[in-house]
Amino acid sequence: MTPQQLPCIVVIEDDPEMRALLAMVLEHAGYLVLPAANGREGLDLVRAAAPDLILLDVKMPVMNGFEFVNAYRKDHPPADCAPIVLMTAADDPARSAEALHVEGWLGKPVELEHLLAEVGKFARITAEK
Repeated sequence: MTPQQLPCIVVIEDDPEMRALLAMVLEHAGYLVLPAANGREGLDLVRAAAPDLILLDVKMPVMNGFEFVNAYRKDHPPADCAPIVLMTAADDPARSAEALHVEGWLGKPVELEHLLAEVGKFARITAEK
């Protein structure tokens, strides 16, 4: 499979070690990963490359996760929006995900088994399109 055929995931995470770990795990699992250090960088990436999935941290400098979601959805019609999986250390990550109307969530610290399971759900959905 060429890089252009791999499912593309934009990982928006301000912690460089976490971002690198997520990229390494996802690339090893067969995904093309485009990393971004904040919501602004992530927004630039999703405008340039239509990803299959977005992994999004909430608390970030420059543009946080809430601001990213609002800007992303303003720029893209619902049919063109990639699913978003929120990554948060909030006490109730499901509530944060519900408030943003995103498709999924992962609690932090992210457990790699849960990461791959959550990403796998959306990889199957996007492959069926």
